[in-house]
Amino acid sequence: LFSYLEDRCRIFICNVLKCGPIPKHLAFIMDGNRRYAKKLNKDTVIGHSLGEFKLQESLKWCLELGIKTVTVFAWSTENFKRSKEEVDTLMDLAFKRCTQLLNDNGLLQRARVKVLGDISLLPEHLQIAISKAIYKTRNNTQATLNVCFSYSSTYEITKAVQNISQCVSEGSL
Repeated sequence: LFSYLEDRCRIFICNVLKCGPIPKHLAFIMDGNRRYAKKLNKDTVIGHSLGEFKLQESLKWCLELGIKTVTVFAWSTENFKRSKEEVDTLMDLAFKRCTQLLNDNGLLQRARVKVLGDISLLPEHLQIAISKAIYKTRNNTQATLNVCFSYSSTYEITKAVQNISQCVSEGSL
């Protein structure tokens, strides 16, 4: 019953919001999950799981509202400096979520998934799951979900310079 009421409320609110201007692009920064868990006196993995659940909920809202592009800043390379246990736990959480997405006909049937960052730094099983999600969604056109995973400003600047250099070498710039 609660789920039904929650869905009805979301649909009503989305319809009200659609009466005004809707942004074309929205970004989420996944931050504060550890602090939230500590505030609840829970293990940090609980905070990360709750944050991930809220993100899923937010992505549903974005699709219903017609927001065409969503970017999620999920994992900075700075996060690799955390304890091995926390990094491993978060990589497992990311893998499980990616696997769930691959088996779910909801979001991946409508949104194209792009991953921005250096995924070669991730565990191989996660790289494979990410590649499958990108491939499976390559032709979806309703929305785009950009996931910044294993990203850093240094990496992005380096990639941009390499792309410019390649274009100059090919004579296209």
